[in-house]
Amino acid sequence: MNKTEFISAVAEKAGLSKVDAKKAMEAFIETVSTELKAGGKVALLGFGSFSVAEKAARKGVNPKTKQPIDIPARKAVKFKAGAELSDLIK
Repeated sequence: MNKTEFISAVAEKAGLSKVDAKKAMEAFIETVSTELKAGGKVALLGFGSFSVAEKAARKGVNPKTKQPIDIPARKAVKFKAGAELSDLIK
C-alpha cells in the first residue's frame, strides 16, 4: 500500500474527505517526527511505540572493494509493535 492508497483507505473508513485524511496523516507524521527529533518517544496503546535508538560506531567492510571502513555512530528510528497489533497478524 502506498501513500495515496493509504489516504484513500483512511478517508473511506473514517468518513472523511481525501483532503482531510491527507491533512490528518501529515499532522500525525509531523507530530511523531518532532517528538522523536526532540529525543522523546511516542506510544500508541494497542498499535506500538516509536523511539530513537543510538547506534554505536563500528567497523565494517565495503562489499565492493572488500576494504575495511569505519561506520560512524548515528541515531535510528525504532518501532516496536504493540501486543494487539502483534496478535492481529499472527
